[in-house]
Amino acid sequence: MDFVGKRKWFFIFSAILILVGVVSMSIAPRFKVGIEFEGGSALSLTFANEVDEDQMRSVMAELGHGQAIVQQLGDTGVLIRTTTLEGPDNDGGISERNSIEERLTDVFGIIETSELSAVSEVVAKETIRNAGIAVGVAALFIMVYISFAFRLMANSVRLGVAAIIAALHDVLITLGLFSILGKVIDLEVNAMFITGILTVVGYSVHDTIVVFDRIRENTVRRVSRGLGSTINISIMETIGRSLTTSITTLTVILALLLMGGGTIESLLYTLLIGVTVGTYSSIAIASQLLLVWEENGMMPFRRRQETEA
Repeated sequence: MDFVGKRKWFFIFSAILILVGVVSMSIAPRFKVGIEFEGGSALSLTFANEVDEDQMRSVMAELGHGQAIVQQLGDTGVLIRTTTLEGPDNDGGISERNSIEERLTDVFGIIETSELSAVSEVVAKETIRNAGIAVGVAALFIMVYISFAFRLMANSVRLGVAAIIAALHDVLITLGLFSILGKVIDLEVNAMFITGILTVVGYSVHDTIVVFDRIRENTVRRVSRGLGSTINISIMETIGRSLTTSITTLTVILALLLMGGGTIESLLYTLLIGVTVGTYSSIAIASQLLLVWEENGMMPFRRRQETEA
């Protein structure tokens, strides 16, 4: 299959996906964000009897907190994260916290301990900033590592740049799809999403390095006179490994989603999208960028000794 000859269509397809995502992100609400990013309340409870996580979510939905994140802590503990809970009204009515606890007591029995904490908007903004810094630092270290690993090749920095562009491509498409899914199925962007994005970046770069390494080997062995043919041969030699690894990973992710991954749903969807797009980008984007640079006279794959000569 001529992957290199179809690079124009790969670029067009990716541009369409990114554009659709950007349009969705420009329409309010851009994302359905979790408590970590907009502030809210966290209610930690310990019951005398065992509790069921799924039943807890159903009860919270009945109380008007369908967006609440429920995380079971052992057999009798639970952490409920939801929007900011209101206090007693001016007429002396009970607070939302008391209302929730009364209903949960009716369903699950006596509450032994109860602790309420708040996540302020300031902390939420710091979380967003720190998440951005984490992704930026990870990208920088990845680029430095790839440049060092391929240091015997002329212009090795460009390989690192190509890998980061491909990873950025994956992140943009994942963000766009999350924006769309947030509007369609109320999929949240939360702390698990950030964990997923960092994992996707690592997975994407790993897959790209495999292709790059084979391109380097085939260039040294001179399996073809042109870089385009060398890239195409390298992709064909590594595509079986890439697809096998990706399909195996996606099978596990789908199994977790089907079994009900409540508290890590955001992470699983991020990985599902990111692994798929990452496999695609290592073949259709990163390696094709190297050929585009070659056609513009940048020669990223000629050995340093030959360039200097």
